[in-house]
Amino acid sequence: MKTIQFTLLAIIATLFIQGTPVKESESTGIQFFDGTWEEALQASNDQHKLIFMDAYTSWCGPCKMMSHNTFTNEEVGAYFNENFINVKMDMEKGIGPKLAEKYGVRAYPTLLFIDNEGNVTFETMGYHNAEQLMAVAKKAQATGA
Repeated sequence: MKTIQFTLLAIIATLFIQGTPVKESESTGIQFFDGTWEEALQASNDQHKLIFMDAYTSWCGPCKMMSHNTFTNEEVGAYFNENFINVKMDMEKGIGPKLAEKYGVRAYPTLLFIDNEGNVTFETMGYHNAEQLMAVAKKAQATGA
């Protein structure tokens, strides 16, 4: 009985010591824009930055992997947060289907770089690790700046 009580006490103590974990993406990764598509376009215009759009779906495995592995990377977050208006758009909800049609999104994830007038300046599809996404971002910035 004492062994069980001690084990439970140890588990509870461990939980209190660890506290509530902070998601990596909330502290070091890409910070995604919290607003409407029109507001993102306006922010792009006001800040003279391209929009980076992660066109995803809730059922897409590679999309989930990018959200978990790539978008949480500290270097990726720092670069994207400084140089882009970052938008995460579920292509099956809200305005997503209209944007998917407008931009011809046919696979997930599709990563779009869009100017302040809503024109795609660079596009790529599929899973990208942090190093690959950084290379894509620099290329997109060079072609769309």
